[in-house]
Parts: sequence; structure tokens; C-alpha cells
Amino acid sequence: CPDVSWATGASTQVDSLAVRLLGRAKAAERSWNYAVSGARMADLSGQMAQAAARRPGLVTVMVGANDACRDSTAAMTSVSAFRSGFEDALSVLRKQAPKAQVYVASVPNLKRLWSAGRTNPLGKQVWKLGVCPSMLADADALDAAATERRDTVQERVEAYNSVLKEVCAKDQHCRYDGGAVYDYRFGTDQVSHWDWFHPSVNGQARLAEIAYRKVRSVT
Repeated sequence: CPDVSWATGASTQVDSLAVRLLGRAKAAERSWNYAVSGARMADLSGQMAQAAARRPGLVTVMVGANDACRDSTAAMTSVSAFRSGFEDALSVLRKQAPKAQVYVASVPNLKRLWSAGRTNPLGKQVWKLGVCPSMLADADALDAAATERRDTVQERVEAYNSVLKEVCAKDQHCRYDGGAVYDYRFGTDQVSHWDWFHPSVNGQARLAEIAYRKVRSVT
């Protein structure tokens, strides 16, 4: 729901990054949201093109969870494709907005999502509908194959975060969150109780806090 987005939402329950930086009135006039549920790194260049057309002062990026959340580990986006996709997306932005600041959030800890959510019977039922099968399928299985599957996803997420850090470091106007989102020790209060995957309103507020702290910090 755009109204509770950590980046641009107007909800007073979240106090989005845009609201914290611009104030509520200006945020409503001067912020745009091109996020799409289910988007992967391959979609980021198109979203960057939309954002760049607005000549933004700041662009926020949170991408990668859907690249790891596939029907199987074999279907996950490769690290090389993830890297080239991010490089291409930044290149698209720079052609139209060469000096725009970019805030890049790390990919959340999907294994923590499994660990927290598996304690809730409703959450596990929702996951059976096909929510992030590579990590969340057969949530109660603790056999070697299930453990290896989850570890493979976790390793891929960590590799994605390394890519985000490395590529962002080459752009003087790009700021990676240093792994703050990945390291955040969220619980079930920060997870939507509709799909048990996306952040809840509380979770969106925590993401906004992290983003604001990182954007305003002096490097």
C-alpha cells in the first residue's frame, strides 16, 4: 500500500523517509513511488528511468528479496546477473539525473523471516500458498535438504548485499545502508499478517527510521 510505504508514504503511523526529509506537505507534492510488488533486479532499470524523468534529488532502492524468493534455489537470480542489472540501473539514472543522491537498502534477512514466522500457525498456512518457496516452503522441515536449501538462499542474499555495497561504492552519490536492514532483528510485529512476507506498518516505520538515519549520517 503506497500510503504506508517506508520511502514515500503519507501515513502518520510510518513517517516515511520523504515526510521526515521534506515535511508532510512537500512530501505529498515532491515524492513519487515506482515500486512494484514482486519486482526483481531485472525490473530496476525501468523503474530508474521513471524516477530519473522526475529529476529527483534522492532515489531510494530496495531490491533483491524477490530475486532470492523463487520457486527453487536454481531459479534464483545469479549473482552476475544481479550485478549487471544494478550497474545498468544506475547507468540509466545517471544519464538523466547525474547528481541525484541514491540510498540503497540491503536485502532483508530472509532466514530470519523463516525463523520468526514459523512460530505462527497462520503464517505457515499463508506461506503454503507459495510465498517465497525457496526459503519458506515446508517451514517445519529441519532435515538436511531443507537446511541446505535455506542456507543456499541465505548465502545468495548475502552475495546480493555484497554486490549492492560494491557497485554503490563506485558511484560518488550512492549510499549503501551498510547492511542495516539485513542486520535489523525484526519479529512478527514487523511482518504483515496478510501475506507474512512484506513489512507491516510497524515494519515500514522501522525501515523509514533506518533510511533516515543513514541518509542523514555524515560519511
